[in-house]
Amino acid sequence: MRVYLMVFCLISYSVDGQIEYSISEETERGVSVGNIAKDLGIDAATLSSRKFRMITSSSKQYFNIDVSTGALSVNEPIDREQVCELKTTCFLNYELVLENPLELYKMEFKVLDINDNSPNFPLNEYRLNVAEFLSPGARFTLPNAQDLDEGTNSVQIYTLSPNEHFRLEMQVRGDGSKYPELVLEKALDREQQAIHKLVIIAKDGGTPERSGDAEVIVTVLDTNDNAPAFEHSVYRASILENSLSGTLVTKVHATDLDEGQNGEIRYSFSNSTSADLQRMFLIDPQTGEIKVNGILDVRRPLLEMFIEARDKGAFGMSSTAKLLVEITDVNNNAPEITITSLSSPIPEDALSGTVIALLSVMDKDPGENGKVTCEIPANIPFHLKSSFDNYYSLVTDGSLDRERVSEYNITVTAMDLGSPPLATRRTLWVQISDVNDNPPKFASSACDISVTENNLPGASLYQVSASDPDVGQNGRISYTLRDMSFEGGALSSFFAVNSENGNIYAKSTFDFEQLRSFHFQVEAKDHGSPALSTALTVNVLITDQNDNIPVILYPAARNGSVAVEIVPRLADADYLVTKVVADDADSGHNAWLSYHLLQPSNSGLFRILANTGELRTARSMRSTDSIKHKVVILVKDHGEPSLSSTIALGILLADSLPQALPDFDDGLEARGQLTTLNLYLIISLACISFVFLGFILFLVLMRLLHCRTTHHRSCCCSGCCPEDEKYEKYRYNVRMLPSSHFPSEVVEVSGVGKLTHTYLYRASLGIGPSNNNLLLNGDARNIPSGAGLQVPATCIQIQKVKSDHFNAILLVSSFRFSSSMCPTGAQTPSFVIFIVDGNSIDLMPV
Repeated sequence: MRVYLMVFCLISYSVDGQIEYSISEETERGVSVGNIAKDLGIDAATLSSRKFRMITSSSKQYFNIDVSTGALSVNEPIDREQVCELKTTCFLNYELVLENPLELYKMEFKVLDINDNSPNFPLNEYRLNVAEFLSPGARFTLPNAQDLDEGTNSVQIYTLSPNEHFRLEMQVRGDGSKYPELVLEKALDREQQAIHKLVIIAKDGGTPERSGDAEVIVTVLDTNDNAPAFEHSVYRASILENSLSGTLVTKVHATDLDEGQNGEIRYSFSNSTSADLQRMFLIDPQTGEIKVNGILDVRRPLLEMFIEARDKGAFGMSSTAKLLVEITDVNNNAPEITITSLSSPIPEDALSGTVIALLSVMDKDPGENGKVTCEIPANIPFHLKSSFDNYYSLVTDGSLDRERVSEYNITVTAMDLGSPPLATRRTLWVQISDVNDNPPKFASSACDISVTENNLPGASLYQVSASDPDVGQNGRISYTLRDMSFEGGALSSFFAVNSENGNIYAKSTFDFEQLRSFHFQVEAKDHGSPALSTALTVNVLITDQNDNIPVILYPAARNGSVAVEIVPRLADADYLVTKVVADDADSGHNAWLSYHLLQPSNSGLFRILANTGELRTARSMRSTDSIKHKVVILVKDHGEPSLSSTIALGILLADSLPQALPDFDDGLEARGQLTTLNLYLIISLACISFVFLGFILFLVLMRLLHCRTTHHRSCCCSGCCPEDEKYEKYRYNVRMLPSSHFPSEVVEVSGVGKLTHTYLYRASLGIGPSNNNLLLNGDARNIPSGAGLQVPATCIQIQKVKSDHFNAILLVSSFRFSSSMCPTGAQTPSFVIFIVDGNSIDLMPV
C-alpha cells in the first residue's frame, strides 16, 4: 500500500529577486506549492501580457504555473534520488522571466527526502569461509547496504538473524563511515554443522521503517587463521579526468602472516564497489595496481571504491580497504551560450539601456574551469550587463540609426578561466526597425524654372524630386502645393503637381506682359506617423514671346485720317520732319524696334533713321517738288517672327500754316507689310508696265513717222484722232491757278469726271480772250502776251483713277508753231499727258 505524505511547503525568502520553496519528493500532480504573483508582489493579471515564462535546464517540467492566477502547482512527481543522485541536499533551480519591462527572478525548490527507498545490498547472497579453529572474537567484514534516501531515511542499523555462533557489530573507519562486521561468538564445529545460513537485515530510520536483507552463507573451513592486512585502511588517489586508458591510479598493498598459499594475497574489488566503477577501473590481482580502463565518464568529483585482499589459503581470509579517487577536472568543456530571450527588430529610437536579449552561459567544468566571462565587440552601440549567477543582459549603449546601420551581427564570446581557456561564440542577428526620423530632403532649398508665355494648359513644366532615407511608409513621399496666393489669383488656378512623381503642370496660360515672375512652394511629405515634410521654393520666370505688335504713339492718326506734318517749302537737307514714337509691350529683342519707309511718295526725298524713328529730308527741298507728300512708315520689332505696324503720314510743303489742310486721302493708301512675295509681284508688275509703255511709245513714234512721210499738216492722222465733236464729252475745263509757288512752265489742270479706263484724249490749250477754257497766268513769261495757245492734236494718256476728282500738273517742255496746223495764225504746242493715280502728270511733245 502506497503511503502519501502531506506536502510541506515553506516560502523561505524573497530577497534580491530570489524565492525558495521546499517540497517533498513524490508529491502528487496538481498539489499547490504557492502563488508566484503573490509571493513576488506581481499583479497576476499582467503575467500573460508580460510573456511570463519559467526556464530550467531540466529535461522534465516538474512544476506548472497558471499565468492567469500565478498559482504554482506540481506538474510531475519528483524522484529526489533520480534528480540529485548521491547529493546530500537536492535543489531544483528555475528562472522566471517577465518582459515589458524585462525582469528576472530566481526560484529554487528544495526537494525534501521521504522514505521511499528501502535499503539494498549489492548482492542477494554472500559467502564466508570460516576456519573452525578460530576462537570466538574473530571478525568478518560484511557488505554495506545502500539506501538512496538521505538523513534518517538512510540505513541506520543492521541486525542479524538469531544465531548462537555469530553476532553483528558496527565498526567505524578512519573517515567516519560505518560498516557491519560478523563476530564469531562461539567456536565452530565443522563436524556438527559445516554451513551456517544467516540473514543480515539493514533498516533505515524513516517512517514507516523500511528494510532490506541479504543472505550470508558461512562455510566452516579448517585452515588459514590469519587474514591479510592493508597498510592503510583508506587509500587516496588523484587522477585527471581525461586520463587515457591504462593510466595508473594507485597501488594498494596488504600483508598476511601466514606462509605458503595461506600467505599469498590476491587483490580484487569488493562486492561493495558499484559495477560501473568496476568497469571503469582495473586492478591487478597480483600487484594491487589500479589502472584506468576506458574513458572516465563521471560527473562526481570523488569516487569511492573498496579493495579486497584475500589469501590463497584453503580457508582464504580477506580484508578490505577503502579507495577514494579524486577526479581532477580538466578544462575540456567549452562554455554553452543559451539565448533565453531576444527582441528583434528593435526601433531605432530605443533609449540607451533597453534590454535586447537575455543570455544564459554555463560551463560544465567545476572550479576555475567553470568560471566564464562574456564579451561582445567594442565598436557597436551595445554592451553586456551581468545580471546574477550565469545570466547576462544585452542592452543598448548609445543611439541607433537605421539609415546608417540597419542590422547588427553581434558576436557574443564566452570564455572560461581554464588553462588553456576554451571559448564559445554565438552570433545574434539584431535588426533595427525604421522610425520616421528623417524628413524628405530636396537637393536644394530653391529651384528656378522658365516658362514661355502663351504656354499650353496641361503642359509639364518641371519635375521636383525629394529623397527620404526612411523605408516603407516612412520613406514614401507625396508632393503637394502649399496654399498661397499672389497677384493674379490663387496658386491652384495656375499650377498642379502630381503627388506621386512631383511633375508640375500648368493649368492656365501665362502672359508675360501681365505676370513676369513669381514663386511658390512645393511640399514633400512622407507617410510616417507623425508625418514629416519639407518645402521647396520654386521661382518661376515667364519668358517673353513676340506676341505684341508695336504700337505707334506719335504721330497719332485720329478717326482714320492721315497725320499731317508741315515742312518749310525750301527746307534744307536733314531737316527733322517728325519723330515717330512707338512702343512694344514685349521685352528684349521682341521689343527692339526699327523704323523703315514702306511707301514714300518720292524715295529720294525723305529718309528715316532706323533706330530713332526720326523722319528727315534726304535733300534740300526744291521749288519743283510737289507741295504735298504721303509716306507710309513701317515700325517692326526684332522678334521671331517679326511683328510690325504702319502709319500713313502726310507731309505738306508750306512756309506757313494753311487755313485748310489739303486732302491726303486720294493719295497712296497704307499697304500691309512688304513681304518677299509682294516685292516679287511689284517687280513683275513694274517690268510688265515698262514693256507695255515701251511698246506704246514705239507705236506712237511709228505713227508719227508715218504721218510726216505722207505730208499731212494736221497734228494727227485721220486714223489717229477722230473728229473734234467726238471728243466733246471728254473735254475738261483748264484754269491757271494764281499760286506764286508754281513755276511759269507748270499749269494745273483741274477737272471733274470719272476716268474708268485708259483712253487717248485730244486736248487744246489756248491763250486769248476768246478761249473760255483757259485763264492765263499773268506771270507766264515764256508765252507771248495775248496769244492763244491751242493743242488740238495733243494726245493725252490718263491712267484710271479711283475718285471723281483729279489734279494734273502740265509741264510745258517745248512749243512748236506751224501755220499749217493753226489756220488762225496761233502757235500751238502738242503734248502727250500721263497721269498716274492722280499724283503726277508728264507731257511729251508730239
